[in-house]
Amino acid sequence: MLAMMAVTVLGLALFETVSSIDNAIINAEVLGTMGRKARRWFLTWGIFFAVFLVRGLLPWLIIWLATPGIGPVEALMAAFSSDHRVLAAVEGARPSLLMAGGVFLVFLFLHWLFLEEKHFGLPGERFIARQGAWFYAIGSAALLALVWFAQRRSGGLAFAAVLGSTAFFIIHGFKETAERQEAGLAGSALSDLAKLLYLEAIDLTFSIDGVLGAFAFTLSVPLILVGNGLGAVVVRQLTVGNIERIRSLLYLKNGAMYSILGLGAVMVAEAFGAELPEWLTPLLTFAIVGWFFVKSLRADKARGRG
Repeated sequence: MLAMMAVTVLGLALFETVSSIDNAIINAEVLGTMGRKARRWFLTWGIFFAVFLVRGLLPWLIIWLATPGIGPVEALMAAFSSDHRVLAAVEGARPSLLMAGGVFLVFLFLHWLFLEEKHFGLPGERFIARQGAWFYAIGSAALLALVWFAQRRSGGLAFAAVLGSTAFFIIHGFKETAERQEAGLAGSALSDLAKLLYLEAIDLTFSIDGVLGAFAFTLSVPLILVGNGLGAVVVRQLTVGNIERIRSLLYLKNGAMYSILGLGAVMVAEAFGAELPEWLTPLLTFAIVGWFFVKSLRADKARGRG
């Protein structure tokens, strides 16, 4: 039990770290234009907001809202509760939570695969990137198929699939706006306070991916808080001193996105009732990210020789 919890926390931390690479790069660009006092505030008090208020509050809020039969304290400690009413309520909400989160992650991967700039790490990626307009057709067809099969089980499951796609387009819109504004903000004359508020706002937006992906590992809010919190601390440290090293790892983002696809697929499968072992999601994350990490190191070494 404790060993499985430790593996889950490590998997959550790794997933949070690799899925926040873009966030770390934006943070580094903006922090480089700010005063020392403001940077210190962001890297200390900012951790409190990033870990406890975002990565702790958000999964708790999602579970509480998705499970109206239990209270806020019960939602927080649901995974450790011995109350059969609480366990039954959370278990009843689990398929919808997994479906919404899984659809969100699958759409996130498809958008990256078809439309976003990337270093091509696998055969076929370059070809797919040239067919960018097909993202909307394939995404719509996938959602149609999911809703068709989900509604045969329950209307709530079908609604969750639509909710996941809706959340993707809303959150992605905010993320694209943040990325477009980052270049202008880094060189602007805005006050450090305005830039701090901006960084906290985009941190909230970028954290959605990690929080929803966390449900593939566990529905335990305390474990999500610890695992995602560790990942958030690592991202802050990367922001300070190792951002250029992260940029040199060409395929690390690819690893993050393929792990997102794997977690999304697991969540959708479990939403339809598939019984998968608890160790599958951490294993997928470690294996996929690890493979692309090694691939990045080899590419970096080859560039150094060249």
